[in-house]
This record gives sequence, structure tokens and C-alpha cells, in this order.
Amino acid sequence: MKVLKSAYSGLIFLFLYAPIVVLIAFSFNAAKSRGVWGGFSFRWYESLVQNAEILHALRNTVVVALLSAVIATVIGTAAALGMHHMRRGLSNFMLNVTYLPVLNPDIVTGISLLILYVFIGINLGFSSLLLAHITFNIPYVILSVSPRLRGMNRHIFEAALDLGAGPAQAFFKVIVPEILPGIVNGFLLAVTLSIDDFVISFFTAGPGVSTLSITVYSMARKGIKPEINALSSIMFVVVLLLLLTVNIRAGRDVRRRAQTHVRSRSPRALSSRER
Repeated sequence: MKVLKSAYSGLIFLFLYAPIVVLIAFSFNAAKSRGVWGGFSFRWYESLVQNAEILHALRNTVVVALLSAVIATVIGTAAALGMHHMRRGLSNFMLNVTYLPVLNPDIVTGISLLILYVFIGINLGFSSLLLAHITFNIPYVILSVSPRLRGMNRHIFEAALDLGAGPAQAFFKVIVPEILPGIVNGFLLAVTLSIDDFVISFFTAGPGVSTLSITVYSMARKGIKPEINALSSIMFVVVLLLLLTVNIRAGRDVRRRAQTHVRSRSPRALSSRER
């Protein structure tokens, strides 16, 4: 039974990742054909670097991803703090409302933002694209920071004030370090989602503004070129590294909390408390 479970899991991962492995392998193919191996070469990566259209899209993607992640992290952290100090019923209601944009299909979000921009008179361009990315990143930041707040002692802020710290000092030196792993995870997740997004960007980016995902889509419609293999491989590696960073940080945080709990429950710590 255990062998069948392992084989089934292996087949699923093979089905998911085999196309990506083939894509990365053929990004180093010297031949232009996608069905014939012409030898190992960095030809298409060199051609990618010299492609002005792709470099322009890459710059837009990186700028939008970083700006939207920073702004969404600030707003999302503030929103999570506000929801944490609400009454339990209202806090749970607001948290459930926060889940809606996450569960909402991207095409609905993209069309809704497009209609909103047209209704209030915002011209489509870089600003509209940035606002859209901030909008769909905020819920993910809230959902990353909220668990850290729930696991924090609710009276730690008042304790810092009683010890002589000012409100700002207590917040930045006590509260922020406690929830910093959640803030960092939310920021990295926002960057990853922003780089990966296509549907919302497609509806909210104006003429002359293009991200990597939109550029790849436009190039694919004209016929898949080998440069797309190289570009897709780079995007996969970047997103993979970001996700690995998020998971490693989350794992370290869990182990650190477990070690702290074990030390606090050790006989030496209990005896010192009794004394």
C-alpha cells in the first residue's frame, strides 16, 4: 500500500514537472527546432539579453513587483493589526471578507478593476497596473501577518508601555520583531504573485506598458520562439527561489518557536520559576 502511494505521488509530480524540465532543457538547445537536439548552447539566453522588448518588460515587471509588494506589505500589516484589535466577531467577519479576493477568479478581479478605472476616469497605464497589483497583493499580506498576531501575547504592548517605552518605541521594538517573519513572508509572497500574474495585468495595463507575462503571451501568439524557453526558464527559477525562501523562513520560525516552547517547559526553567 505504501509503495502504491509513493508511485501515485511520483506520477503526479512527474506529470506536473516533466514539461518544465523539458522546457528548461530545450532553452539550452543550439538548434531552433523544438523537436531536434542540436547541442548545448547559451545562444537563446544571449539573444534574450539583446531583445529590447523583453528587457523593457522585465524592467516593468521588477519595478511593479517591488513597489506593489512594499506598499501592499505596509497596508496589509496595518490592516492585520487593526483587525487583530477588533472584537472577535467583527475580526472574524473581516478575515472572511479578506479571503474573498484570494478565492475570486483572476479574470473577475481584472474585469472589475478595468470597469472601475473606466468609471472613475483613471487612464490605463503604469499607475493602473501598479494599483491593481497592490490591490490583489494586500489580502495575501494580511493572511501572512494575521497568524503571527494571533500567536502573540495580546498584552505585550501594554507590558512594554508599563516598562517605560513610548507607543512608537513599543510598536517598533516589541510588536514588529514579533510579527516580522509574517511580514517578510507576506512581502516575498506578494513579489512572487506579482511576477507571476498575467490575467489582471492584461486587463489593467495600458498601451506601451507590458510585463513579462504579457510579453510572453504576445510572442507566443506570433509563434513560439526559442527565446521564450529561455525567458520562461528564468521566470521559473526566480519564482522557485522566492517560494523556497518563504518556506525555509517559515520552517525556521516553526522550529524556533518549538525550541522556545521546549526550553520554557524544561525542568530547569520550571524550577527557576518556582524559586
